[in-house]
Amino acid sequence: MPEVRFQDWGMIDYKEAWDRQESYFADTLKIKSDNRINNTNTPTENFLIFCEHPHVYTLGKSGKQENLLLDDEGLKNAEATYYKINRGGDITYHGPGQLVGYPILDLDYFFTDIHKYLRFLEDAIINTLKKYGIESGRIPGLTGVWLDIDDMSKARKICAMGVRCSRWVTMHGFAFNVNSDLNYFKNIIPCGIDDKDVTSMEKELGRKLDFEEVKSVLKNEIAILFEMQFVSNEKINS
Repeated sequence: MPEVRFQDWGMIDYKEAWDRQESYFADTLKIKSDNRINNTNTPTENFLIFCEHPHVYTLGKSGKQENLLLDDEGLKNAEATYYKINRGGDITYHGPGQLVGYPILDLDYFFTDIHKYLRFLEDAIINTLKKYGIESGRIPGLTGVWLDIDDMSKARKICAMGVRCSRWVTMHGFAFNVNSDLNYFKNIIPCGIDDKDVTSMEKELGRKLDFEEVKSVLKNEIAILFEMQFVSNEKINS
């Protein structure tokens, strides 16, 4: 089974987390490049990172600036920041109570299929929600995890996804609304979709969730689906 280092970064500034991801990502790509050039077989490391961010909006490479409905003054009033980043997808929101996952995986250890990779991440969220009595699934053509998928007038997103992949190395990942303040989504057109709502576990169940418990359940579901084994469990404070 591929070995993966699990890291919990806790509450961390988005830019700091992005920089850390980029460092791990670049290190892995360099090892793979050197192996190819020098005909060596130096192993790469795999990471699964969980964290939360202070209020922030991020715009992916294919996104549209107009899907952010706040100007600079509005961002300041909302105590939120904004970044254009190098993942796929459009605009999304991160904030306290949202479980953000950044798998930095060398898919050569798993499978070289980015669509399968995204489906496995979605399945991990779907399986986690099921353990809490929440039925969820996919909507064809729309990445992420949704509720009420059989009634498009009621469909609402509970987990957004956007990834970057180069030479089968992944970064960025998913944003899973556990105890999120959903009011912040009113300041954007989430993922560029203006006719669908967003939700959270807290909203669906009518109570705050034990955040650490949800982390543990989701971590286990990811390990099962990807057939990975964790070789360390690190708490890294920002």
